[in-house]
Amino acid sequence: MRKMLCISAAFLMLAFVVSPVFAQERTRPAILLKGGHVIDPANNINSKMDILISKGKIARVDKNIPASEVGKVVDVSGYYVTPGFIDMHVHCFHTNKKNNLSIVADGHHFPSGVTTCVDAGTSGASNFEEFKKVIDSSRVRILAFLNIADTGMGDDEHEPDHFDVKLAAETAKKYPDIIVGFKSAHYWRDWFGNHGTTRKYDEIHTPWASVDSTVAAGNLAGLPVMIDYNPFPPQGNWPARSYRGLIIDRLRPGDIHTHCYARHIPVIEKDGTVNKDIMKARKRGVIFDVGFGGASIVYRNAIPAIKQGYIANSISTDLHTGNVNGPVVNMISVMSNFLNMGLSIEDVIRLSTSEPSRIVNHPELGNLSVGSTADITVTELLHGDYSYKDTSGGMIKGDKKLQCMLTVFGGRIVFDPSGLTAPEWKKIPKSDDYWVNPSGQYW
Repeated sequence: MRKMLCISAAFLMLAFVVSPVFAQERTRPAILLKGGHVIDPANNINSKMDILISKGKIARVDKNIPASEVGKVVDVSGYYVTPGFIDMHVHCFHTNKKNNLSIVADGHHFPSGVTTCVDAGTSGASNFEEFKKVIDSSRVRILAFLNIADTGMGDDEHEPDHFDVKLAAETAKKYPDIIVGFKSAHYWRDWFGNHGTTRKYDEIHTPWASVDSTVAAGNLAGLPVMIDYNPFPPQGNWPARSYRGLIIDRLRPGDIHTHCYARHIPVIEKDGTVNKDIMKARKRGVIFDVGFGGASIVYRNAIPAIKQGYIANSISTDLHTGNVNGPVVNMISVMSNFLNMGLSIEDVIRLSTSEPSRIVNHPELGNLSVGSTADITVTELLHGDYSYKDTSGGMIKGDKKLQCMLTVFGGRIVFDPSGLTAPEWKKIPKSDDYWVNPSGQYW
């Protein structure tokens, strides 16, 4: 019996060693992306360049890199080649039993060129360990804003006795490579379609309880906060919970207001100009994030604001199960939307790569610097007749659409629906396993 066990163990070890999957892990052949138009805002590159990938890293970015000694050359001429996209507002804690809004990150991000996503408060301090199991098993890189409610997104976001500032800060300090800040959302409001109404305040449920607790955790841990916010009018002896009170009085430089073009946010004044408080807050360093979502952008705010120079600091989706079939769909669809709202391709790439990497304090991401992890997205800019929707029933017609052609994550090809990296089947050598049928015989 012991002899049989030894033989079995040896067989399993041999299978491990010779498995093509593990062999690929060990060797990870060099890849040359040749002839593409590289846009790398972090390094001020915006021209036709080649990119050499070796051992999972960016080895060289240059014009006309010789292909003679590279095992795999991928022709990306006619396409844009950029850092992998960073979607800094998603919900992907899909094993969370408290709500059913989270998507499975691996099933949605690579096809839209996203190599890093940031979960925006689906988990809190008391269930982050459970979420970490999802993070650790995911192929897509997942970072996280920790909800100030210790149980994460759900009913406890309304209850100040669940706002454990100390525990939140301690959890963030325990996982500094994953947790990038804290999140406040949905506090003390009821929803009717796209309209939010506040409940009655009391001595426990005060207007600013969630925001103030979140900022306190940020101060304790030295991290930014992301705030999903509804302004509300005065109520009894309680003063108005104004937008100015958030972006001028409470948010610190580096803090983030998400859903910045939402219907309920006073973006445009009665005279048609952008809210002056927004411009003052931007000068102080407050960050404004798109967070497209299912009810969080309206063209009557976004398009006039963009025309006047108020462009969000980051493009993000707020992707969850309620909007994957529209209006969000995925990151590249949101990016296409902004192309047709007046942003240039350079701005759209910057707001989806180098800017979010800076905002979440992960400068190693969102760039094509030599030595960086090879997270790369290849896209095609299509021209035709297209239309796009906001989240309140508005539509725009446009002539541009981005399409993801190839996603590389850590030097590995993870999305290639058109076979850019594959040989034409007739040209595959007859000695290749491609020609072996299930019985082991060559054709």
